[in-house]
Amino acid sequence: MDGGSFVDGLMLSLQPINIFWIIIGGFLGTVVGMLPGLGPATAVAVLIPVTFGMDPVSAIILMAAIYYGAMYGGSRSSILLNTPGDGSAIAATFDGYPMAKKGQAGEALAISAVASFIGGLIAVVGFIFLAEPLATFALKFGPAEYFLLMLLTLSAIVALSIGKMVKGFLAMMMGLTLSTVGIDTQTGVYRFTMDIPHLSEGIDFLIVIIGVYAIGEVLYNLLTIDREKKEKKKVGRVWFTKEQWKRSKWPILRSGPIGFLIGVLPGAGGSIASMIGYTTEKQISKKPEEFGKGAPEGLAAPESANNAASVGAMIPLLTMGIPGSGTTAVMLGALVMLGLRPGPLLFEQQPETAWALINSMFIGNIVLIIINIMLVGLLVKILDTPSKVLYPIIVILAFIGTYTLSYSTIDFFLLLIFGFFGLLLKVMDFPLAPLVLALIVGAEMEQNFRKALLSSNGSFDIFFSSGVSIALVILTIVSLLYPLIFKFFKKRSRVNNPDQASKSS
Repeated sequence: MDGGSFVDGLMLSLQPINIFWIIIGGFLGTVVGMLPGLGPATAVAVLIPVTFGMDPVSAIILMAAIYYGAMYGGSRSSILLNTPGDGSAIAATFDGYPMAKKGQAGEALAISAVASFIGGLIAVVGFIFLAEPLATFALKFGPAEYFLLMLLTLSAIVALSIGKMVKGFLAMMMGLTLSTVGIDTQTGVYRFTMDIPHLSEGIDFLIVIIGVYAIGEVLYNLLTIDREKKEKKKVGRVWFTKEQWKRSKWPILRSGPIGFLIGVLPGAGGSIASMIGYTTEKQISKKPEEFGKGAPEGLAAPESANNAASVGAMIPLLTMGIPGSGTTAVMLGALVMLGLRPGPLLFEQQPETAWALINSMFIGNIVLIIINIMLVGLLVKILDTPSKVLYPIIVILAFIGTYTLSYSTIDFFLLLIFGFFGLLLKVMDFPLAPLVLALIVGAEMEQNFRKALLSSNGSFDIFFSSGVSIALVILTIVSLLYPLIFKFFKKRSRVNNPDQASKSS
């Protein structure tokens, strides 16, 4: 790291105009992240024309602030309404929404903000010292390694559906099936499109997320609306307790580096980072049975991971010119139009630009935690909104978010179909996470699997040809065996401590 370039970048990021863009970008990102379907990629794409007259450094700082600001905002609707803003915020519904239902919405929002802040700072520090070696490591990931990474993610989330593993597996298979809809990019064959031209490009996973979570949740709540009228919803305090912080601090510190490393891998993204952060904490937790019921560490871990992943995704963009996520792909196009050429020469030819961006991310995380903590008191009031007002608003936002994806009314019908499908899954007690995650990674997983076999002339040895792939295979097997190992040690502890087992029963 060149100390002079670092200082020049820091001074550049501290200019009043760039501080202004950090604040504006962070606020806009937070707001956009809360809206179903309008993820960071959409926000950056919409604002590209605004950046044409801007200084290139200010433009990239603004786009980056919108990106990681949306990572903060995506969890707000997950916690309060069980409606993820985008794929990376799904894991926040697992324990964030149960906390809100228990009257701990304020604590959940505060934990989410602090976890995102610390995860972001960990990632920025990692960026400063590890950008070059991590970029080199990411190049070792070929199609086989990417396939195994996605397989590990799916196996982990299914294995953690303890007590519902069969349903979790079935939900995963449904998601993988949905991911095959559309034109096969390798053969050009139409698959499961039912002669509907709109489906030739596949089903956008955001439509499924909004339908299953938002519409499905509204429909489910309508079935129990009489019971909810008798209960006064509590919003709780606007800061977490010492006990909640004690349970959250180590998951935050563990999940930050995990999310950062996964974010560095081109195409992995915040969805996989947050899921792996969540599953890792559940596997090592002494109280795994509390996950999914409002465990603070179950919210803190994925929030730290997905925000760290958004910073990590900037490494392949800046050092190799390879987009690390959908949002950075949009940013790459914008940077080229602005005259910047991301890649190995960026740090040599325009070091002050690169370091200004890195320093702005550090400043931006400080700005964002202030914004999000200030908004906690306002956001929790959403829970006081009467159901007859709140539910129509959720439905309207869901339809607006869906329409902005491709501006097609056919997506409205898909939204309703998946809304009723989500209601059915919830009534039958199916876990939703395996379905949605499988849909998100399914297409990339299939393509990487087929590319790997093509490059090896059909030999499966390619999946065991490198140290990285062997390690991923071992981790996948361990994650699948985890439920059996967990049950074994639980039974053994009961045998060794019969008095404790009788007290708990």
